[in-house]
Amino acid sequence: MPAEPRTAISPADLKAASDGPETLSGAQAVVRTLELLGITDVFGLPGGAILPVYDPLMDTTKIRHILVRHEQGAGHAAEGYAASTGKVGVAIATSGPGATNLVTAIMDAHMDSVPMLAITGQVFSTLMGTDAFQEADIVGITMPITKHSFLVTDANDIPATIAAAYHIASTGRPGPVLVDITKDAQQQDAPFIWPPKIDLPGYRPVTKAHGKQIQAAAQLLLESKRPVLYVGGGVIRAQASPELLELAELIGAPVVTTLMARGAFPDSHKQNLGMPGMHGTVPAVLALQESDLIVSLGARFDDRVTGKTALFAPNAKVVHVDVDPAEISKIRTADVPIVGDAKDVIVDLTAAISAGLRDHSTDTDEWWTYLNGLREEFPLGYTEPTDGLLAPQYVIQRIGELTGPEAIYAAGVGQHQMWAAQFIKYERPNSWLNSGGAGTMGYSVPAAMGAKVAEPDRVVWSIDGDGCFQMTNQELATCAINKIPIKVAVINNSSLGMVRQWQTLFYDGRYSNTDLNTGHDTVRIPDFLKLAEAYGCLGIRVTKADEVDAAIQLALETNDRPVVIDFVVSADAMVWPMVPQGVSNSYVQYARDHSPSFDEEA
Repeated sequence: MPAEPRTAISPADLKAASDGPETLSGAQAVVRTLELLGITDVFGLPGGAILPVYDPLMDTTKIRHILVRHEQGAGHAAEGYAASTGKVGVAIATSGPGATNLVTAIMDAHMDSVPMLAITGQVFSTLMGTDAFQEADIVGITMPITKHSFLVTDANDIPATIAAAYHIASTGRPGPVLVDITKDAQQQDAPFIWPPKIDLPGYRPVTKAHGKQIQAAAQLLLESKRPVLYVGGGVIRAQASPELLELAELIGAPVVTTLMARGAFPDSHKQNLGMPGMHGTVPAVLALQESDLIVSLGARFDDRVTGKTALFAPNAKVVHVDVDPAEISKIRTADVPIVGDAKDVIVDLTAAISAGLRDHSTDTDEWWTYLNGLREEFPLGYTEPTDGLLAPQYVIQRIGELTGPEAIYAAGVGQHQMWAAQFIKYERPNSWLNSGGAGTMGYSVPAAMGAKVAEPDRVVWSIDGDGCFQMTNQELATCAINKIPIKVAVINNSSLGMVRQWQTLFYDGRYSNTDLNTGHDTVRIPDFLKLAEAYGCLGIRVTKADEVDAAIQLALETNDRPVVIDFVVSADAMVWPMVPQGVSNSYVQYARDHSPSFDEEA
């Protein structure tokens, strides 16, 4: 038998082997670990308790650190980075208020299943529990809103802990993980061992579904006369859009995409009924309500989708697919529960249905006749304002039409968010970013910034409201200085628009504390044009419909700095359709005081 070929060993390898593991400070270990995990961009703001980590950050050539102006901005930027790519976003902050400023973004990532790693500094371990300067129990604070929170007090534990946090954040149901590192652990020297041993007893995400459950779901789909594929954000997180398209076309069922799933299934596809829920399209809302089978893929039966839960889809059986077993039957009891990764489950389900179709054909003709009738009777539209001001829906629709589906659109929260979900056509996943579960005002600008860092070759729009914009617009400084040319469309109705809409509809028009004085016929504090210029951005104001296209085109052509367009719109514009809170989805209102005729036998 020939001898094994010998591998040449370099002098450097021999020296490393004789010297043993390299000794690094805990702070150096943080940076080295991030490098080895493939992290290339982080967002953060230094302070005393995280200062040791910021020193080796100066030396790395593999990681770009972007200095934000507020830690919440770092968190939302990490979210935007993650949501636009599927990669883990990283945010760094110091102890105390630095860490607590991250809490809103961490909660936001938790609600929307965004893979995020938050690294915070902590006071010396010897001072913990003494109310030391800038001390906060951030592990305790964040435990309910993270997949896990770690406290590190020993430099030896840093590589394994950060690697474990990265693994937890990016596997199973994605989400935020926090690693809090004491200052003495950052300063302590320890051997750097890579790869570290990751020991996570009990953490075993199930991705492959049970075969019997797949067969049961396939059988229900083959027998259904009024099926609906209820698609949630989990399909995007699982990168399962191609598999979803194949399944949908195979069975010919209608598809509804939740707020978090816009773009998971192309809007241009004939089977897409649009978005369900409180402000969903009439066909999408009533398709769920009138169905005999709901196949939920990566969705969680959120109250904004179901309306009054007890009255939701009363005649439907439910197949519930989710990678998180805690979501199954949490709100609506599943007839066929399936725990698994959406991508893997859809592949298996498609195969089972393909086999079943050899002996069985589906019949959904009557169902489509009903749904197409709804489409024809209740198309998505809006009423022109009577006050002569811009229709916000028109502005947002033109942004989408002139920019196209390859862009990324990050919305704030409120009316403009719903209009952006309704009036922009999404053809691909990861093109629509928003704060769905938490509803975080201030999400848009930093999330757009993070997305532009992750996807520099794509156009990135922040579609924001005048209220949201004032919460995090300091990150325009970050964008201008770091040459991150996002485009910001401020839908300026001079008020907290969604709250004002509820006050119009449910509080007799008593507008308590919702006027912001930023828009038409007000003192304009702040003046968004002057604000944009102060932050080194191109500022544009649009007040007439014939100015809209030119402003959008100028923004698209300007790539040497951020652009802020102040679209002065009517405060009276409302989001329709709407299901009032606490009632059945059957009473969806197409416009004010106008509900579709409801046919019990449909």
